[in-house]
Amino acid sequence: MAADDNVRDTRNDLSREEPKGPLATKAGFGSDVIAETLRDLDLTYIALNPGASYRGLHDSIVNYLGNKNPEMLLCLHEEHAIHIAQGYAKVTDKPMACAVHSNVGLMHATMAIFNAWCDRMPMVIMGAGGPIDAAKRRPWIDWIHTSRDQGALIRNYVKYDDMPMSPAASREALARAKWHAETTPKGPVYVNLDVGLQEDALAKDMPAFDVNRFTPAVSVGATPQQVDEIARLARGAKNPVIVYGRFSRSEKGWAERVTLAEKLGAGVFSDLKVGGSFPTDHPLHIVCPGMAPVKEAGDALRNADLILAFDVVDLAGLFKTNLNGEIPAAKIVHVSLDHRVHNGWSMDHQGLPPVDYFVSADTDVVVSQLAGALADLAAPAPKVMRERPKLELRADSERPLVRDLALSLNKALGDRDVCLMSTTIAWHEDWWPIRHPLDYTGGAGGGGLAAGPGISVGGALALRNDKRMAVGIVGDGDFLMGCTAVWTAVRYKLPLLLVVSNNSSFFNDELHQERVAIARNRPVENKWIGQKMIEPDVDIASIARGQGAMGIGPVHSIGELPEAFAKAIAEVEAGGVAVVDVRVVPGYA
Repeated sequence: MAADDNVRDTRNDLSREEPKGPLATKAGFGSDVIAETLRDLDLTYIALNPGASYRGLHDSIVNYLGNKNPEMLLCLHEEHAIHIAQGYAKVTDKPMACAVHSNVGLMHATMAIFNAWCDRMPMVIMGAGGPIDAAKRRPWIDWIHTSRDQGALIRNYVKYDDMPMSPAASREALARAKWHAETTPKGPVYVNLDVGLQEDALAKDMPAFDVNRFTPAVSVGATPQQVDEIARLARGAKNPVIVYGRFSRSEKGWAERVTLAEKLGAGVFSDLKVGGSFPTDHPLHIVCPGMAPVKEAGDALRNADLILAFDVVDLAGLFKTNLNGEIPAAKIVHVSLDHRVHNGWSMDHQGLPPVDYFVSADTDVVVSQLAGALADLAAPAPKVMRERPKLELRADSERPLVRDLALSLNKALGDRDVCLMSTTIAWHEDWWPIRHPLDYTGGAGGGGLAAGPGISVGGALALRNDKRMAVGIVGDGDFLMGCTAVWTAVRYKLPLLLVVSNNSSFFNDELHQERVAIARNRPVENKWIGQKMIEPDVDIASIARGQGAMGIGPVHSIGELPEAFAKAIAEVEAGGVAVVDVRVVPGYA
């Protein structure tokens, strides 16, 4: 497709910013060595909000590497840089690089880093500060950009942080950082680069450094004895249940999870907090449990004689919610490596679940081992664990429920391959079947707003050469806090469809105020005060158009949805970014 004033570039064109003039031909400064290391670590992109504290590295990426491997993606806020990396990791299982300016940029980024930490998503974050040597600091500005221990701001929710003080140490720190980030349990890491380290000229050429020899692949499986024991329990179980939690986006792993469930005739729970792990419309799928009890979930757990759990985000919460505080009578097996990063500062480790047999190993590996050990098992007769409701759109004149938004969008997308990068707290699995590991990539992780837009942009980056379309469903509060991430998608031609499920309120908190009012015998009618985003109404479509995206809406009725979605989908398929504002009835599934 030729590019002109009326036709967008294809999705294969990332619109890379090409440096002019002759590039440096060899490393001459500390930051050149750092840039070389990022390239050798196969960090293809670096999302950043620029700052003087890492101006040396910025120059090296542009005028030494030619803005390639890594390629810069300019972001309008540090949170977006982190969330883009999070979305990229959700799709690829791989880390990308991010850079934040000094302590001030890191403080902006902290919420997003916490989201990535709770989501167990890998990324290599780089920061910087004014010169550690106080004699070299510029008056005022370098002083307020320098911290005694900058990494302490986030040390409780990153896997590793370091502050190397030489080019040689920086290579080792970055190699170690990426190695930690991408080793399960994965997570963000942080390397603080002193201005002096970056900008001082090299006294001599650096010796060769083969990063592959310092970043060995780590794969942790169950021992043969553990596999035999779990297989023995599985063969003897009459009513097994499987709870699938965190897994990779591997198609092979997905197929093995389906095979394991079918071999055992086990009912399956999956989790909307994390990426898709099992087909939600499979006859054996029971439910994706949420924060409210589900009858089918409680019945399955009570009747089970074996529960096989695989890196479940909140296994104790699953039992507490659906068993009214009872402990299951079934034998419980849990496979996870997550305990290795629990530190007690954050409660992201959740409640302590009852477990009879624990295996400290990678879930993908263990499922594969079990599928092999049980290959001779004859699958029982097929059974249906839950009857799914037949869902239809309501009348065209009605204001959409979140359910109507989901059903209409799914219908408009038809048989297109889609990666759902974000949903709202109001979402339900029955509205949007998950049939592939990339059909859905999970929630934000730490519950922080402003995540949905940036994560969706990161997914669009990862899928830029893929036929699969990146789609994000975000709430109005989430969008308004993170809306300028849209600019980055437009700037770098990352096709993306964002749909804003807009109830014009921080509605979850309305429900909390309602509960408090009822408990205190006070007027429930006042729950909206300090919650609703009205008078003035926020023009979300104009915010999108102001950044170069197609803005559609507000859409007030179900009958308007098909045309709005068709127009948006056409824009994305032409390589553009579209934002659709849908005014939904407040409420949850």
